[in-house]
Amino acid sequence: MFLCFLFIKNCHKFIIIFTFAEGDFLKYLCYYKGNLLDRGISKLKKKSSEAIPLIQNFCDWLQEQKKSPNTIKTYKRELEKYQEWLQERDADIHHLTKMDIQSYIYYLEAQQKSVTTIDKTAGVIRTFAKYRGKPELTFGLELKPVEKNNDIETLSVTEYSQLLRKVKEDGNLRNVTIVYVLLHTGIRVSELCNLDQSHIDLEKHELIVQKIDEQRVIPLSNEAREYLGMYLDSHAYEAVFVSSTGERLSERAVQYMLKKYDVTPQILRHTFCQRLIDNKIDVETVSRLAGHKDINVTKKYVKAQMNKRKVEAAINDAFTNKIS
Repeated sequence: MFLCFLFIKNCHKFIIIFTFAEGDFLKYLCYYKGNLLDRGISKLKKKSSEAIPLIQNFCDWLQEQKKSPNTIKTYKRELEKYQEWLQERDADIHHLTKMDIQSYIYYLEAQQKSVTTIDKTAGVIRTFAKYRGKPELTFGLELKPVEKNNDIETLSVTEYSQLLRKVKEDGNLRNVTIVYVLLHTGIRVSELCNLDQSHIDLEKHELIVQKIDEQRVIPLSNEAREYLGMYLDSHAYEAVFVSSTGERLSERAVQYMLKKYDVTPQILRHTFCQRLIDNKIDVETVSRLAGHKDINVTKKYVKAQMNKRKVEAAINDAFTNKIS
């Protein structure tokens, strides 16, 4: 197969003929007035689409590893961005080197990406290298340490009462129900958006979170049950939470709605867990209700409670008049 082009520069006509060689190479011949001026061979730039099967196979593997749909979606997006970056530098994701990975990290730093973002991206590439059977590619990477914030942001009784009051004042039944469900069940925003009507049993006061590898049954508070009942009576769609056009509500839509009230789904989830711990519910039960795979994640709420009480005791002790 060959392609022929007529190229005119400064009134001179040049004929360039491209022929495709075996593999990823392109030969070219340049003629002027019937004379061969130049010839050469160059490597073709691989298209990003060639990496799609590999990335898709990786996503299938992640699913086998019981990763959540959101995690898989994030990993896929980050790998596709990495592949595009590699492609611009005549490299590809099929033949990764340690230098390719380290250079990408330096590039992200130059783009002023946050340390947390870079750390998460490196984690995606680290998992991909493990999938490819080459975990050593990510050993010893130069990464700025992430400053971990052990503080858990929760709402006080006054704060979440004010939140509920504001949402109710706006008069949107769906939004009120969303806040009650997130606050009184502690489910993740992804789990909220994936709820179907079959996952709600108002008679038993139960909400069911159904995943590939687990099923959690969470008791419904009286308020959550009441608003769920009223909201579900307002539509007949399979999804519990829907948009004005009847489509399943997206996570972004929920986050955007809550942003108006200066709160996030994660804060509501933290508040649920912290309130249960504060009310003497054992760590194992809270861990099961929250769907924590590692109980140490749940124990941080106990530590937060202990730290708060320790500070309160210290303040009381410091300002108590003692008679010697």
